Amino acid sequence: MAKVLVIAEHDGAKLNAGTAKVLACAGQLGAQAIDVLVSGVDGGALDAVCAQAATLAGASRVLRNARADNAAPLAAVLAPQIAELAAGYDYVLGPSTTFGKDLLPRVAALLRAPAVSDIMTVLGPRQFERPIYAGNAILTVTVPDGSRVVGTVRVASYKAVGEQAPAPVEAVGTSAAAPTHTRFVELRAGAKDRPDLQSASKVVSGGRGVGSAENFRLIFELADKLGAAAGASRAAVDAGFVPNDMQVGQTGKVVAPELYIAVGISGAIQHLAGIKDAGTIVAINKDPDAPIFEVADIGLVADLFEAVPALVKALP
Repeated sequence: MAKVLVIAEHDGAKLNAGTAKVLACAGQLGAQAIDVLVSGVDGGALDAVCAQAATLAGASRVLRNARADNAAPLAAVLAPQIAELAAGYDYVLGPSTTFGKDLLPRVAALLRAPAVSDIMTVLGPRQFERPIYAGNAILTVTVPDGSRVVGTVRVASYKAVGEQAPAPVEAVGTSAAAPTHTRFVELRAGAKDRPDLQSASKVVSGGRGVGSAENFRLIFELADKLGAAAGASRAAVDAGFVPNDMQVGQTGKVVAPELYIAVGISGAIQHLAGIKDAGTIVAINKDPDAPIFEVADIGLVADLFEAVPALVKALP
């Protein structure tokens, strides 16, 4: 029977919600065991993340990989360790997030295995579906027999698994040499009081129609009223209205919230590729011919500078 190694993503204190969705994908493989690898530095924070991973339904074991080099989640540092720990596993899976898309191709190269990106459906033990052409076509990928499967899971296509009685946590280690060509310098991130964009159940995004960085306060006010994450189209990011970590779309983040509100977004195909799995899409745009209305469940043809403040005022 097959064995799956799931690579957990975390921020040093809390497990990323994408890990639970990778487990949902792994559960479709009919594997004998699904182990979750948590890498970090020795200490209580790593123990807390391991404890969170142990309660994910389907996890057989949690492998605690503590090493001083793992203080920052650098792909160049983690990939050699994961490649070594992957011995005996038929599948190595991680989330198709910035973290996973950076890490898993490196692991695949070290294992001399094909990399399958953005797995959205498991058709069989060696056959998967993934989106191409901005989600307008679905490609069936078959991994040759005898090859280990290394892949990233499109988290927008899966629902997170539930909880179970805690699985055992076991310490592991590797002899993989730390790279000398890559080092962590610093992490710069703005303060965020809103939910994580990729795991939020509600998202409010603004586009070029918002007009300026100052006007984006309207998006933030609506997001805060709803307890939602705030996003943006590529046009808004390229215009300098907001930082690129807010970008939703083919070249940004793929989201699958229960509610997605697009404000002043025309609906370019690249943006639609990032929201195709959203539950309910609400569009606010003054152009009645905007492409976003073709995919919206609810559309409001109105001036966003009037509609959004009115909506904020009406919400409890």
